[in-house]
Amino acid sequence: MEFSSKVLTLNNSDSIPYLTYNSLSEINFINHAFSTRLGGVSTGEFDSMNLAFNRGDNPDNVTENYKRLCKSAGFDYKSLVASSQDHNTFVRSVTVEDKGVGIYKPRDIKSVDALITNEKGITLVTYYADCTPLFFVDTKNRAIGLAHAGWRGTVGRIGEKVVKKMSELYGTKPSDIVAAIGPAISVCCYEVDLPCAENFFKLENLDSSKFVFPMKNGKFMIDLLETNRQILVNCGVNPQNITLSDICTNCHSDLLWSHRATKGHRGTMSAFMSLV
Repeated sequence: MEFSSKVLTLNNSDSIPYLTYNSLSEINFINHAFSTRLGGVSTGEFDSMNLAFNRGDNPDNVTENYKRLCKSAGFDYKSLVASSQDHNTFVRSVTVEDKGVGIYKPRDIKSVDALITNEKGITLVTYYADCTPLFFVDTKNRAIGLAHAGWRGTVGRIGEKVVKKMSELYGTKPSDIVAAIGPAISVCCYEVDLPCAENFFKLENLDSSKFVFPMKNGKFMIDLLETNRQILVNCGVNPQNITLSDICTNCHSDLLWSHRATKGHRGTMSAFMSLV
């Protein structure tokens, strides 16, 4: 397995591997990670690091996977709180009272595609297998957010909704945010039909010529990362403070779970972030 990235680091590649953004690692009051498909105990189509409880995997294996990843990346397993994703744009603010939700406690809200907090002692967890993770760090007020942006969440401007909710609850200024986008399926591999592409053409105040590319077969290639980047810039995030992944999940399906590469027979990766 070869790994090469200008913006991401593959950590602990010989045991329980995980990715980190170089730009986020420079921020000394957070810890963050993005899991791979390697280093876990799951079997069959979930082999080996599957972090989803809702795809039919043995829940004991999923729990063990979380514990292994947490130990490798330096998170407290008991501090985890997870999203409940359904490709919508609800942003949930969580506190220490929510620890365990979606991991070792039942999910208590059906639709949560983004989590934010300004409290220490909580680790946010969101899920992926081609969709786009969005990381947010308010470097002034010390607040964080994670969002799941599939194509529906992207055209629903979930990134903008996270920024607005952080501003509303934590006093976050967009100019103080450091953000990272991906890893996700990249423009090289994300082909869609016209009904899907039309949603991207309709996005206001964005330059769709830079993220929707017509193909000769009547299909379109979509750049989810660039779309989300423009959405964040449009709501005031400094372009210089946004890092885009240079790793495609579909192209690197030996390292990362890809729904397209596996035709849906897969496990799930997670993004993690906490204030320390």
